[in-house]
Amino acid sequence: MVAVLIDMISTGIIVPVLPLVVGTLTQSPTEQTFWFGVVAFTFGFANFLASPVLGALSDHWGRRPVLLLGMLGLAFSLIVTGLATALWMMIAARVVSGALQANVSVANAYVADITPAEQRAQRFGLLGAMFGVGFTIGPVIGGILGDIDVQLPFLVAGAIALVNAAYGYFVLPESLSAQHRRPMNWRSVNPIAALGGLRRLEGIAPLVVVIALTTLAMFTLHSSWVLYTHFKFGWGPWEIGASLFVVGVTNVLVQGFALKHLLRRFSPHRLAGMGLCSAALSYLGYALATEAWMVFSIIVVGQLLGGSAQAAMTSIISNAAPDDAQGSTMGAVASLNSLMAVGAPVLSALALGAVAHLPRGSLWIGLPFMLCAALQAAAAVLAIRHFHRTRGSRRAASPSP
Repeated sequence: MVAVLIDMISTGIIVPVLPLVVGTLTQSPTEQTFWFGVVAFTFGFANFLASPVLGALSDHWGRRPVLLLGMLGLAFSLIVTGLATALWMMIAARVVSGALQANVSVANAYVADITPAEQRAQRFGLLGAMFGVGFTIGPVIGGILGDIDVQLPFLVAGAIALVNAAYGYFVLPESLSAQHRRPMNWRSVNPIAALGGLRRLEGIAPLVVVIALTTLAMFTLHSSWVLYTHFKFGWGPWEIGASLFVVGVTNVLVQGFALKHLLRRFSPHRLAGMGLCSAALSYLGYALATEAWMVFSIIVVGQLLGGSAQAAMTSIISNAAPDDAQGSTMGAVASLNSLMAVGAPVLSALALGAVAHLPRGSLWIGLPFMLCAALQAAAAVLAIRHFHRTRGSRRAASPSP
């Protein structure tokens, strides 16, 4: 949890300023939107290719070495991006970072190693709370530093990532015991084979589409947030950092405290369904917001259930995988997420590019979030139908009293 917290702080610092740094190397809002999409695309594509390999390596060598590799890759990317004087330097740094960084999937596998199946949803929630804390502290720091110099946050974040690598080397123990390690099978670690393995897990195949749609919507929001709020409300680094601070605080309260109480009342399957529906309504709310205060209200209300969906879905998938394949399974999920992260900047750039010329406050500037709401609503319908079918199958298979 401490390692993930430090990692997320360093990652969160650059969120309010990365599109603005791209803007210093471009000549117009349309060009800025396009090249920010390219930067995000390259990271996601490299991560898509590498995540199954890194997940399988963590099943073979252990979680700790792969986590350390990701921490060092993140530090390299941040420092080089902060020093970049041309777009090609920034793109090259993001490619290297995307290829080396599998911290999220390996951290999830780490939690699965040390947690009984029935407690995983709550533990994934605690891990999600650390993400929330990191994205509470990080964007605020990034907003403050970005008001001084838009490149300064990258150098500070890189230094924090190096501190995390040192913490991981000297303090973080290994979680995967020798008896649960498995040989490396290079034929099964390409992204297509990894996704095929994910589909073969019992009861998971229909959820692959749900994960894809949900992740595409989420990354489209991530890719659009800074420019959307800048175009519609005139926000700068400070306001953007403040909005992400509220996201982080709400996420911590939901996943760190409320989730365990929600799990006592609802199963992970039901909680996932309600969370997906809540997220769809939140996206629509962002698109239709006409005042900045509305955005903050939607963040708080929408996160109550929407923030629980990810932990619930992760636990469902983790519980379907064997103990010696947690790294590969989480790596496959990360690869699927990265594939959606490749498509999201393209979708975001097309949507924002179509409305960037509109006057500030125009309703149609929310077009990216209208698309997110449609994707999320489709995911909610598919998930709820699948959960109903599996519940009916279990009842039919159970013996009559």
